Amino acid sequence: MTFFPAMTLRQIPATCLAACLALLAPPAHALTQDDVLAARLLPGWQTASGTRMAAFELVLAPGWKTYWRAPGEAGIPPSFDFSGSTNLQSVEIHWPRPVVFDLNGMQTIGYHDGVVLPFEVTAKDPAKPVALRVSVDLGVCKDICLPAALSFDAELQGAGSKQSAISQALADMPTPASAAGLTGIGCSLDPISDGLRITARMGLAALGPTETVVFETATRGVWVSQASASRNGAELTAVSEMVPPDGAPFALDRSGVTVTVIAENSAVEINGCPAP
Repeated sequence: MTFFPAMTLRQIPATCLAACLALLAPPAHALTQDDVLAARLLPGWQTASGTRMAAFELVLAPGWKTYWRAPGEAGIPPSFDFSGSTNLQSVEIHWPRPVVFDLNGMQTIGYHDGVVLPFEVTAKDPAKPVALRVSVDLGVCKDICLPAALSFDAELQGAGSKQSAISQALADMPTPASAAGLTGIGCSLDPISDGLRITARMGLAALGPTETVVFETATRGVWVSQASASRNGAELTAVSEMVPPDGAPFALDRSGVTVTVIAENSAVEINGCPAP
């Protein structure tokens, strides 16, 4: 998305005036959701534990992207409403490894061109089908951003069959800390005027030349800043600020903190942020 500083037309060089006005003019054809996004539900299969593994498949027009659960400073987090479903006890979303984008100096995190997003369904009564009624709200962006609203209806029953698209998405999830060679993590907390600053030091081999660290908290409504990360050999340090809705220092549930380290071809997810 292009932004222009405030200025008069006299201050804009003549060589770019026409181009600037063209960007600001309304397009000849206003884009709609259907122009840039197609979606379907993949019914998946019954797992060995008796849950159901299904997925949302989103296909975006070339160059378009949508966002991860923690979308960054300028992203739009997706939301899911399963409340219209019957015989549904719980749902767990399994997020594939995202990509980090830079937009005018702002970091966003998500998926380009499309994504298969697996979700695991637990039925109240495993002997009966789950009537799934789902609403999904998300943002899709390229040079502009559009809100998108999707709805899915499906009856999940029977053994089903494994689908390669879902299996691939599950295989592309971030590696758990236990399998990634994490030797330890310690997180110190310091109060700031409107919240707290968290500093995490992780014993983790480098995932690549560029590493992005994302902090998430289980406490609803807490704003989390883009983390600054630095590395000293096998130790990765990341610092971020967290600001709750009331803008004051607060008690952080360390067990509810998730730290994700994202590189170009891999990612690691660390659950919990204990004291050093």
